Amino acid sequence: MELFPLRHLLATVVLPPNGPFILAFAGLLLLNRRPRLGRALAWFGLALLLALATPAVSQALLRHFDQGPALDIAKARDAQAVVILGGGIRGYAPEYGGPTVGRLTLDRVRYGARVARKTGVPVLVSGGIKNDSITEAQVMQQVLLEEFGVTAAWTEQRSRNTRENARLSAEILLPQGIRRVALVAHEVDMSRARAEFEAAGFEVIPAPTMMVSHGFSGSGDLVPDARSLLSSYYALYEILGNTIRRVGL
Repeated sequence: MELFPLRHLLATVVLPPNGPFILAFAGLLLLNRRPRLGRALAWFGLALLLALATPAVSQALLRHFDQGPALDIAKARDAQAVVILGGGIRGYAPEYGGPTVGRLTLDRVRYGARVARKTGVPVLVSGGIKNDSITEAQVMQQVLLEEFGVTAAWTEQRSRNTRENARLSAEILLPQGIRRVALVAHEVDMSRARAEFEAAGFEVIPAPTMMVSHGFSGSGDLVPDARSLLSSYYALYEILGNTIRRVGL
């Protein structure tokens, strides 16, 4: 089996909500044979799921990826290209009459368009996930132009993950002498994305979006909600992704 499917299988099994549910289910299966261990696993799985859905816990996990101050636009003017990484598409959006960018990609496209307009630096969009005959990069290119008035100078349409985003973008930009890029991704993704692009030969100016606001805001941070569980998923996904990258998978 290729490493790419293996990484996704590992993420599916380990990350919430599946990971905690698997622990709890394993505990229930063990109740008759090993009641003490079974109860411990079942309660631990449920408690872990509850904790990960708590704003205070998800914020603590996200602080691990703090990139510091937001991008200094003056510094971004030194870039030779703005590279916007894809984060998924909606295969069919009835209100748009076809595919469009997903929520994560929209965050990045919106901020990438802002950086491009303020700096005048040309844009490369990167994403090869296909929906029928159109790729993620093509959808990003279309949304950039039609909704933000920014023309993408290059489209990288073959990548399936961040490592391929970097390698295939390098094949387009480096032969043109473009090495210094403003890299647009979510703050939680930035450390891994930056490492991959630097390994591919780029000098990276981080341009993180959806930066995390820190600090305890009250007792509401102790009440579980679905949004916090999703934030914990993204944080743990990146921790897992960074670990896999460090071991060379």
